Amino acid sequence: MTSDVSDVGLDPGPHEDEPHLGGINERMNWLRAGVLGANDGIVSTAGIVLGVAGATADRDAILVAGIAGMVAGALSMATGEYVSVSTQRDSELALLATERQELIDDPEDELAELAGLYVDKGLDEDLALLVARQLTAHDALGAHAEAELGIDPDDLTNPWTAALASMVAFTLGALLPLLTITLVAESARVWVTILSVTLALAITGYASARLGYGPIGRAVARNVAGGLFAMLVTYAVGTLVGLHV
Repeated sequence: MTSDVSDVGLDPGPHEDEPHLGGINERMNWLRAGVLGANDGIVSTAGIVLGVAGATADRDAILVAGIAGMVAGALSMATGEYVSVSTQRDSELALLATERQELIDDPEDELAELAGLYVDKGLDEDLALLVARQLTAHDALGAHAEAELGIDPDDLTNPWTAALASMVAFTLGALLPLLTITLVAESARVWVTILSVTLALAITGYASARLGYGPIGRAVARNVAGGLFAMLVTYAVGTLVGLHV
């Protein structure tokens, strides 16, 4: 006797607590670029301004160094993201083109290959072949790309999204230590900057874990630890340089 999902009171589709929205690849693309950009902007700019503050109390010198680091870092992050994601997208398009041609040249072998992949996933041969035929009839390239390549042809990575997210996030992250260390009184500027950066890194770590469904404690701890280490080293280097210049 055949079974139907309605026989056990089930309705096809995702459950309410976990909607399967499309575009997860693109979402993770800008999330990764945004979080990386924000963290880099916070840590690298904090390192620059604290390093200069360790060498001199001149507010103008600290401000100029911070702005230069912010602009250079934002452009560098955007360029790097665009180049790396463009390379990834080119690879995905090349693989899809190859698969598309194989479907034209030898559709029967491709169907058998797809069925074999479903057998490897646990389906029996008859069901695997039935599934392969139905998915091929619906969207041959999509079915093969997902099963063979792990690629969604309708959700390719976008280099412009990654570049823009990285640049904007870096700039916003960099503004925090830059404004803090230049606006706070000299006697408290270093400690206030360290505290504000630590809090910001904890927030970005929390946000990245929540949006990426990862462990919150681990993400916060590594963000904060890495930032504190970078600030400590650059401040120490700036202090040593300032003593000998």
